[in-house]
Amino acid sequence: MSFLESRIKFVPTGIRKVLYLNWPMILLTAAVASVGVLMLWSIAGGDFDIWARRQAQVFGAGMVLMLIVAMVPIWFWRSMAGVAYVVSFLLLLYVEFRGETNMGAQRWIDFGFLQFQPSEMMKFTLVMLLAAYYDWLDTRKTSRPLWVLLPVVLILAPTVLVLMQPNLGTSLMLILGGAAVMFAAGVSLWYFAAVASLTVAAVAGVFLTRGTPWQFLHDYQYKRIDTFLDPSADPLGAGYNILQAKIALGSGGWSGKGFMQGTQSRLNFLPEKHTDFIFTTLAEEFGFVGAFSLLVLYALIIGFCLVSALQNKDRFSSLLIIGVAGNFFFYLAVNLSMVMGMAPVVGVPLPLLSYGGSAMLVILVGFGLVQSAHVHRPR
Repeated sequence: MSFLESRIKFVPTGIRKVLYLNWPMILLTAAVASVGVLMLWSIAGGDFDIWARRQAQVFGAGMVLMLIVAMVPIWFWRSMAGVAYVVSFLLLLYVEFRGETNMGAQRWIDFGFLQFQPSEMMKFTLVMLLAAYYDWLDTRKTSRPLWVLLPVVLILAPTVLVLMQPNLGTSLMLILGGAAVMFAAGVSLWYFAAVASLTVAAVAGVFLTRGTPWQFLHDYQYKRIDTFLDPSADPLGAGYNILQAKIALGSGGWSGKGFMQGTQSRLNFLPEKHTDFIFTTLAEEFGFVGAFSLLVLYALIIGFCLVSALQNKDRFSSLLIIGVAGNFFFYLAVNLSMVMGMAPVVGVPLPLLSYGGSAMLVILVGFGLVQSAHVHRPR
């Protein structure tokens, strides 16, 4: 026990929990979200009310939720993992039959003040349940086929529902997030090699079944693949977004054009500039220096999560933190790959920057779970 912790133990419990919070991670999270509000203000041409005000309000509410979740003992969240997963799954079923449709996809539940995507919630409740499962399971059984099958089913069941919405990006995130927990739990690498082989076969099937009555993907998803492979084939249609995004990324140069001076976003050349493609606006206005600085902030957040997971002696807490950090990393990696033309456009927002309530709130609640594990870890 450090000198500081030996003194903190004499402080009243409530204040002690606040002192035990991972404050560097909180400050880094606030810094990234502040950049997002700043960029939304710029994209709106200096009008704070269009997107920035609501984003700031959602972030404030999310921070309150994060602190509330952090103050609750981690054993409570472990006991609630199954309930949280079932609730998320039932909400996905509700979306399938009664959900709100927007831009051809049925993904939302409309609460009036907020359109909520249950698939965002499922990303973290799935991680909670898998962490609880592997905490309960004898480590000698981790790689036995029967005990590997159950988590695979737990991952695939919501993935199928999300694919039906359709939402390919979130489906991919569910699989990757679940795989991260299984990998950290010690599941044999042979299973991952088998999944990689099946993935290659599935990709081949995607292309071979195109145009048949039993094709794997929707037509618009095939269009996204075509655009990814050759965006210049349809520069004014399907390839427009990614071509404009590349222009914005490149035109920023070393130090950028300056705050509120990005022509691609201000002149509306860049579609979805406030959501999925917000990184390109930042790169145009602040250049390589600004974009790299943002990536450093993201890396520090993930780094603090991993350090907390390594220091935690509770298996559930460690797996939970790794799962949340993995989800956050996959958000980041998929979005950046998408906007830079390294992956097909699949509609994954940039965490804490892209405009939207569901993703912001769920990510902050996920960080609340990380903080709960950090605050209540064995000392």
